[in-house]
This record gives sequence, structure tokens and C-alpha cells, in this order.
Amino acid sequence: MSHFTQLIGQPQAVQLLSQAIAQNRIAPAYLFAGSDGVGKKVAAKGFIELICNKPVKSGNIGDLLWVEPTYLHQGQRISVAEAAAQGVKKKAPPEVRLDQIREISVFLSRPPLIAPRSIVVIEQAETMGEAAANALLKTLEEPGQATIILLAPSVGSLLPTLVSRCQTIPFVRLDIKGMQQVLTQIGQTEILQTPEIIALAQGSPGAAIAHSQQLSQIPIDLLDRVRTLPQNYRQALEIARQIDKSLEIDSQIWLVDYLQQYYWKKWQQKALLEPLETARRYLLSYVQPRLVWECTFLTFRNLTAGS
Repeated sequence: MSHFTQLIGQPQAVQLLSQAIAQNRIAPAYLFAGSDGVGKKVAAKGFIELICNKPVKSGNIGDLLWVEPTYLHQGQRISVAEAAAQGVKKKAPPEVRLDQIREISVFLSRPPLIAPRSIVVIEQAETMGEAAANALLKTLEEPGQATIILLAPSVGSLLPTLVSRCQTIPFVRLDIKGMQQVLTQIGQTEILQTPEIIALAQGSPGAAIAHSQQLSQIPIDLLDRVRTLPQNYRQALEIARQIDKSLEIDSQIWLVDYLQQYYWKKWQQKALLEPLETARRYLLSYVQPRLVWECTFLTFRNLTAGS
């Protein structure tokens, strides 16, 4: 169907959703299960357009409620986009909160106004805490004249009791041809020229875009320095100092993943990957970042000195 023309590389999902419309057998709840950035949101919008027979616009309007994970900042709930725009320091990852699930219940307590049914989409449903998940379970048991769509990375990321009340629509990672088609379609073909970003994305166009944006935020002079191995111990310590000074911890963890792909593409030596794996583990364990990077680049210097 034309509503799914922008959905690339997901023939099974298109077939299942199209059949539901054609046979007028729309389930009260769906789980769109697959990696982030492979088309779950595109599919949800296309499916909603077919149900409502009109385009889906941004925002929560009419008979559609679109729920995203949020942060709590100064007692207020803010979206991920709002947190980024306000420069809010993130002390904990965003989540779909209990009060958001309660808002869903209130939303579904009234009949749809225009569309044949009310529709709720919950992004990153796996971020729900236990209380929120249990509250949603009660709603799924009696959804009324509504369809609830959960977007999550896998079936195993949600409570089995939630999954059992949903029809699962699987989404797969794209092959390189699919990646090229999607990135060309949205005008991001330059990403295809960065093989380490494509490798990091692992078949997810959305992840490729996110990784490319992350790469663009690394200072150019720092990127040039880390793309080559240190020639002496002083240089190793200087690189570590610059990383610690220039990047927040989440960007440092991302840099570990990037360097693993870049070094493997450039030198194809497993010995260079092991220190980075150790660095990731220590950064995630809140070890002092500068010390982690000093040890990492000193190890690189010792490896190259012995070669």
C-alpha cells in the first residue's frame, strides 16, 4: 500500500499490517519489535494513516496520543528533545513514566471523536518501570475502542504479560542495499562514505544518522589525533588529556565504539581492540576517565613500540 512506500526492507511488516486493514481485523494492541532506526515509527505512521484514512501530523491531536520517554527536571516532565535544547544534564536515562500511562488511561476513557478508533503509540516501551508496565497491562486488558502500538527493540525487552496481549510485528535490520536506499531517500548519502559509521549502524539507517551526528560533534583536531596511534608516551598522555577535557562521558563511550571500528578497518589487528574494550568497561564502571584513556593510549604506544 502507498502508505508504506517510505518503509524500506520490511516486507513482512508491510504484509501483516496491510492484511489487518484489508480484512478489517485490527488488533487492540501491537508490538513493533526491532532495532531502533529500522522503520518502526515510519510503519506506525503509515498504519495509523490507513486506519484513520488521513495523514498523521506531529503532536498529540484528536484521536492519536503519541507517548515518548521523558526526563524529570526540577519536578517537571520534559522530552528528550527539550532536554537537549535546554542543555539539561542527564543523571538518569529517559523513561516512560507511570503518570504517562495514567494519561493514556484517561485518553482512552472517552470514545474517539473522528477516527474509527483511538490510537496510542508508545515509543521505547522497554523504558517503562515495573509500576508503569503493570498499569499499562490493566489498560491492555480492556482497551475499549482503541489500538495501542508499542515500539521496542525486541520481544524480550518487555514483560511477557505485556507481549502476550499484543500482536507482534517483527522488524529486521537492513542489508547494505536497503541502507543505501533509505539514506539516499532522506538525503544522507554522505554517510555511506564513512564505512566505520555504516559498520557501527549494523543495518539501522536511524543509527547511522545518530552515529554520524555524534561523529560531527567530536572536535576535528581531536579526531585527527585519535585516528593515529601515539608515537611516544608524552603524546599518549596528551591525547588522553584532550579527550577528558573535550568530551562528556557518553561521548567518550561512543568514541570507544567508533575507534574499534576505525582501527579494525585501518589496521585489522585484534590487539588494538582489546584495550578499547577494557576502556569501555572501566568508563561504564565510573573509573576516572582521564586515567582510563591514559592507560589505553599508553598501551597502544607499547604495542606499536614492540611491533
